[in-house]
Amino acid sequence: MTLIRFLRDNAPFLAAGALLSFGSSFGQTFFISIFAGEIRAEFGLSHGAWGGIYTLGTTFSALVMIWAGGLTDRFRARRLGPAAMALLALGCLCMAVLPGSWGWALVPVIFLLRFAGQGMMTHISVVAMARWFAAGRGKALSIASMGVALGQAVLPVIFVAGLGLIDWRRLWVAAAALSLMAVPLALRLLRRERTPQSIAQDSQSLGMEGRHWTRLGAVRHWLFWMLVPALMGPPAWGTALFFQQVHLAEVKPWSLGQWVALMPVFTGMTIAGTFAAGAALDRLGTARLMPFLMLPWTLAFLVLSQADGLGLAALGLAVAGFGGGVQAVLPGAFWAEFYGTRHIGAIKSAAAAVMVLGTAIGPGVSGVLIDRGIDFPDQMFGIAAYLGLAGLLLAVGVRRAARLLPSSEPLVRAA
Repeated sequence: MTLIRFLRDNAPFLAAGALLSFGSSFGQTFFISIFAGEIRAEFGLSHGAWGGIYTLGTTFSALVMIWAGGLTDRFRARRLGPAAMALLALGCLCMAVLPGSWGWALVPVIFLLRFAGQGMMTHISVVAMARWFAAGRGKALSIASMGVALGQAVLPVIFVAGLGLIDWRRLWVAAAALSLMAVPLALRLLRRERTPQSIAQDSQSLGMEGRHWTRLGAVRHWLFWMLVPALMGPPAWGTALFFQQVHLAEVKPWSLGQWVALMPVFTGMTIAGTFAAGAALDRLGTARLMPFLMLPWTLAFLVLSQADGLGLAALGLAVAGFGGGVQAVLPGAFWAEFYGTRHIGAIKSAAAAVMVLGTAIGPGVSGVLIDRGIDFPDQMFGIAAYLGLAGLLLAVGVRRAARLLPSSEPLVRAA
């Protein structure tokens, strides 16, 4: 099936996935970190204290995701998606009105933003694409992930510019309004939602050993734990990269505006990585591609550690963007291919919890190290070493587990 025909035949479902991923932007680190300077000044926080608050709120989000992520196996996206959007809008409003003396309340506010946005909205989008499509799963995941890529490209530029004109709290009100405005559009796009494969018994995809794995079975399997360092790595340190962008502007020879102006480079390469991974996925499968998942991230942090000007910074962001694009596609398809689709929501929620926990660890650890005199660029050598070792462990595990896959997985045609 050609891409044009695929888009035409599945436009409402793909648009719904893209809308959910774009809407998640207001709970993503690349958006929240724009206001790091204003938040630290308003609430009197050091880098370490702000990172600790972010870590706590995000950790609570990861814990709740273990339960809430499994709701995608019981409820349709047209119910869960709008509910998550409304909850995200509430988090944005709370950030806008929180008094400066209530620093402790930043923890539940960050929880709302991270759980509803980075957690549930992203999870619902990925699970929907993985479940609704099999033969075109790679293309579907690629297209849906364009939402967050668009958010990365336009929202930081717009809101950083807005900081020079409007009080930062009012910008959070605008974010809440945009999130609420997306609810009726999501309801319209999902009014004729595809039948989930968990309901259509004859169209399910089997996983390793020709079976449908439950979440408990998946987390007891050795492969899951060999994947955990890699699942946690890019979310942890990619999040830290954007979380500390104000700090980077302080220690590097560029301003925050110049750094943010490079985001279209990151986004362009994210899009390239997304579609390259999607096309390769539909042709080769995840077993052949997953072993290389950590390579772009490792190279990106090595380049950024040496970046003393915008040229190398742009190169590092480009490589990281490509890695982020691949990351947006391969893991979501991996769970369906290796563990089956019947319990994909519950299994993916366990993986999402690990990834969200990673986004909690990165800002907290990097903030504490900055307070102790180790600037984030100096931390990047250790980060690159971690990512390289995680990639090696991932490659060994996936290649070993690939022998357990069914020889011919039953697939449904992408409508």
